Amino acid sequence: MDDQNLDGLHLTQNLPLSQDSFRELWESVVTPSISTIPAATTENQEWRPDGQMDMLLLPYQVLSDGFDENLFELPPESEARDGVTPPASTVPVTTDYPGEYSFQLRFQKSGTAKSVTSTFSELLNKLYCQLAKTTPVEVLVSKEPPQGAVLRATAVYKKTEHVADVVRRCPHHQNEDTAEHRSHLIRVEGNQRAQYFEDLHTKRQSVTVPYERPQLGSEMTTILLSFMCNSSCMGGMNRRPILAILTLESPDGLVLGRRCFEVRVCACPGRDRKTEEENNMKTQNGTKQTKKRKSTPAPDTTSVKKSKSASSAEEEDKEVFVLHIRGRERYEMLKKIHDGLELLDKENKTGPKSKVSVKSEPPLPSSGKRLLHRGERSDSE
Repeated sequence: MDDQNLDGLHLTQNLPLSQDSFRELWESVVTPSISTIPAATTENQEWRPDGQMDMLLLPYQVLSDGFDENLFELPPESEARDGVTPPASTVPVTTDYPGEYSFQLRFQKSGTAKSVTSTFSELLNKLYCQLAKTTPVEVLVSKEPPQGAVLRATAVYKKTEHVADVVRRCPHHQNEDTAEHRSHLIRVEGNQRAQYFEDLHTKRQSVTVPYERPQLGSEMTTILLSFMCNSSCMGGMNRRPILAILTLESPDGLVLGRRCFEVRVCACPGRDRKTEEENNMKTQNGTKQTKKRKSTPAPDTTSVKKSKSASSAEEEDKEVFVLHIRGRERYEMLKKIHDGLELLDKENKTGPKSKVSVKSEPPLPSSGKRLLHRGERSDSE
């Protein structure tokens, strides 16, 4: 660039150090006119500005118009990316809330056979299922939710000392899985629109699936859930009871309904359900019996002891023993003793009826002649 073309470009040199703002410094710079910038030439052809040249000079024109105060401000944060849930509470609510849509859940009746892969106990409000086996869950509502509503499934620990911990799969089962969401305990099967989320603040994991209207002739919608870790896995649940929270949410994340139930992932769901239901019944019956025992008076111990001793004596008398005797004489002698004892027992059982009555002689008269017995003669004869 020639020196004569730079005459219009100069800077002020009389600025005091560290006294003026950056805006004043910017405005003090004199920008030359675009017409003074010479056109670049080549050896064979002169390069002339066109539409592309205008695009190249556009930033220069913007800067020459004046100082922009928002030049160095950061752009606003973009919206949340896919796969990130809106902020959730630290301690999730585990109470049932049917809401205006009467949100309800149903489970298929499977019984307590050993061959079942999942079974639900209405007595305990608890689901028993095997590892990675599909469990159908039926969803019922009284009226159709808004367009775009979703169903969300979240797992939390039941006890208060563990509720702050995040429910995750154990490292062993995570390493065996190749899916992107391999750390999630709850998985939705048979639906390609299922999305897996992890909250940025609480780190809790959940899975959502769009709500689908019931098919023609049905009043419910069915979703398929799988639990990908045993309740006894070390490094995972580690025998800590968990709750599954199933919520109906609007497209904006507003909860429209909530249902909670306990989950046990085990090898034999039917056996474990039967055992826990029996233990629960025994516990309830045991508390009722203790209350009754406190109200009733204590029985007499002496009468109980007497009745026990009498019954034990009768049982001993009924017992039969075999005695081996050597020699005929000794056998006959012991047999006579035995027969006598048997006869004595019979007489004792019959009582006073078997006793022989003895006729008493009539009393003698106080005076006069003595009474004569039959066949007896008097003294005069």
